[in-house]
Amino acid sequence: MNRHIVSTLDSDGDAGGRLTVELRTETLPEPGENQVMVRIEAAPINPSDLGLLFGPADLANAEYTPGKIIASMPAGAVRAMQGRLGQALPVGNEGAGTVVAAGSSDAAQALLGKVVAVIPGAMYAQYRLVDARTCFVLPEGATAEQGAAAFVNPLTALSFVEAMRREGYKALVHTAAASNLGQMLVKICKADGIPLVNIVRSAAQVDLLKGIGADHVIDSSAETFQADLLAALDATGATLGFDAIGGGKLAGQILGAMEQVASKNAAFSRYGSDTFKKIYTYGMLDTSPTVINRTFGFAFSFSGFLLFPFLQEIGAEAAEKLRQRVREELTTTFASSYKARVSLDEALTREAATAYNSRATGAKYLITPHA
Repeated sequence: MNRHIVSTLDSDGDAGGRLTVELRTETLPEPGENQVMVRIEAAPINPSDLGLLFGPADLANAEYTPGKIIASMPAGAVRAMQGRLGQALPVGNEGAGTVVAAGSSDAAQALLGKVVAVIPGAMYAQYRLVDARTCFVLPEGATAEQGAAAFVNPLTALSFVEAMRREGYKALVHTAAASNLGQMLVKICKADGIPLVNIVRSAAQVDLLKGIGADHVIDSSAETFQADLLAALDATGATLGFDAIGGGKLAGQILGAMEQVASKNAAFSRYGSDTFKKIYTYGMLDTSPTVINRTFGFAFSFSGFLLFPFLQEIGAEAAEKLRQRVREELTTTFASSYKARVSLDEALTREAATAYNSRATGAKYLITPHA
């Protein structure tokens, strides 16, 4: 029997909706020819998981019973998610564990007993059937916990650098930069000699990133933020940014500061400088509207960034090079840290759910399904 977490959204008409997140039990079939059964030992709770797990549901006033959360959902969110109404959707993008059963193919049989990382979805579960060809075999001696977050954050950080190079930029700006992903990006850029401007939200986070070698760390809560940002952009020449915040004014402020630096010694033009500036948004830590005040001319772009479409775009060979770097640096550059570990049952308690759903920097949680 397999216990796993599912999230179901139902409509209450004009009143909004009801979200039910609960533990269910299912019976899994034997692995097919090219499949393996993985005993899931660790699965991280990423921001991308929280969108499916809870979205904007009201967890503060939810009903909590053992193995179940029932929360109200705003009417606007229900209208935006009509396609998932009534569906019990399994949750959890990635994780790692031990292959305990395998299909008849040579590729599947070769994985028996191996510790692997996988990203098929539905990973908040005790067991998962996956295609053997998609398994990421962890380096000898690496644990499931070390490999649990081997996909989303490491490959996203590496993809930022890959996109920068492919698009002809030489430096980067990153927001919410004290996150696990942000710390990985600091280490990558340090090793590869890439100028990086890190924007964080507190003096403690400045100290954290400085402690791992970051050169330019800007505190957005400081009175000197604008001046500090301009100085860092001037020093690095960064005109490409990746924004994890999503809502609010920060993306527009960065574009505006890039324009100020670019225009410093340029002739006046009513169309702004001809230095092209670009911000990719890849997260939604702030769910409020994104506010872009046009203070940066016309040579700019603001668009979304998704990891897996990018990996498909660059092709199998280039994507495999990124994965190989993750293998080689799994316990160094790409090591993740966790605030707490919770069982499947504990993940659905008020204390745990409200804590990890706060999406606070340094508060990453790990689900250990067999605890």
